[in-house]
Amino acid sequence: MDWWVWVLVGLGLLGLEILTPGGFYVLFFGAGALLVGVLAAFGVAGPPWLHWLLFSVFSTLSLVLFRGRLVAWSHAGAAVPPVDSLLGEIATPMEDIAPDARGKAELRGTAWTAHNVDARLLAKGQRGRVVRVDGLTLDIRAE
Repeated sequence: MDWWVWVLVGLGLLGLEILTPGGFYVLFFGAGALLVGVLAAFGVAGPPWLHWLLFSVFSTLSLVLFRGRLVAWSHAGAAVPPVDSLLGEIATPMEDIAPDARGKAELRGTAWTAHNVDARLLAKGQRGRVVRVDGLTLDIRAE
């Protein structure tokens, strides 16, 4: 293929990458096609079969080497919500919960399994602070 065809294919693939939702796959094939187009323009790409081989090698190698870094970089500024976002919230026991026992407590309008990690009784309706979240169980301490 002529060098300008490789450049058009590369630009087309880069344009296609813009239309795809953040996968960063087509980008590297577009870059590989552009690189082969530049090499062919200077006459160092060799015969057409070598163009295809170079395109395959450049595209695959750049995909393997740079995609992970590019994806990590693109997500670097995104805030990851903490798993234990309920820490510090106030839960209200729905029943008396003895020390180191389990019972039910209400938090944000939902009933949860609560574990009293305090050394004293948590009375029904008493305010308790969430100190740990273990799956669907809240560890609460009297406030």
